Amino acid sequence: MAKSLPPLTWFRAFEAAARHLSFTAAAEEIGMTQSAVSQQVKSLESRLGVALFVRQARGLMITDDGRKLMPQVTSALETLGAAARSFEIGTTQNLLTIATSVTVAQWFIAPRLATFRMRHPDVRFRFLSTIWPDDFNSISADVEIPFGSEKQFGQGAVLLEPNGLVAMKSPALDGPLERLPLIEAVGTSSGWKNWQEGRNLDLAPRIYVDSFGAALNMAVHGNGVALVSEALSQPALDSGTLVLADSHIAPSQEGYYLRADPRNTTAMVFRDWMLEESPH
Repeated sequence: MAKSLPPLTWFRAFEAAARHLSFTAAAEEIGMTQSAVSQQVKSLESRLGVALFVRQARGLMITDDGRKLMPQVTSALETLGAAARSFEIGTTQNLLTIATSVTVAQWFIAPRLATFRMRHPDVRFRFLSTIWPDDFNSISADVEIPFGSEKQFGQGAVLLEPNGLVAMKSPALDGPLERLPLIEAVGTSSGWKNWQEGRNLDLAPRIYVDSFGAALNMAVHGNGVALVSEALSQPALDSGTLVLADSHIAPSQEGYYLRADPRNTTAMVFRDWMLEESPH
């Protein structure tokens, strides 16, 4: 069995004492008593089997072993500090946590978020990336935007409309629909087969992706015609990045649903804003 490491507090006490060459100053910095810092350092010295300081009447003098240990301890503490800071988001005041797919964040929220921020400049945002409905069970968010059916999410969820399926392509991609590569997002109940029902067409996708967002990105780069949720289409149409490949809109059995914590006023305001921005 590997030998256990000395406690982190011993290293913190040593590092602070080595910088200040004073147990008293180290104690003030890290919030311990002078005697506690001294004892922590003594424990580390005993564990390592070396003297790290020479105690003098006017302060401390670091030994060669102490100088050897110091840069390694400093580097390790800095690494641990950076790791801890990477999880910090600051105060949760005015922080709105939104759980949604990258697709919705990129194609619906991002093009419109500036308008919400202008109205509510004090609100801060944290986006949690999710894909499947089960992902939402393991996270805590103020606003959730899962994809699925009404049966899955119940009466508390509001459908983000419009909810049809539209065919979109790059303006540079020419030719009849039957001759263009078709892009389909798997994992949904509706696809090109549903879209062409009753239209005397024989269309089959050539490119399969795992999300509407990936389908849209493929289409932007001229790779084919993407069949996507109408709720995501407007920003790309407004900017001219994509155009409709056909005017037909097919019904979809699933869609994006909004759920907001009714106890959170900001969450409810954000939900209402999204419904307001939805091009229905």
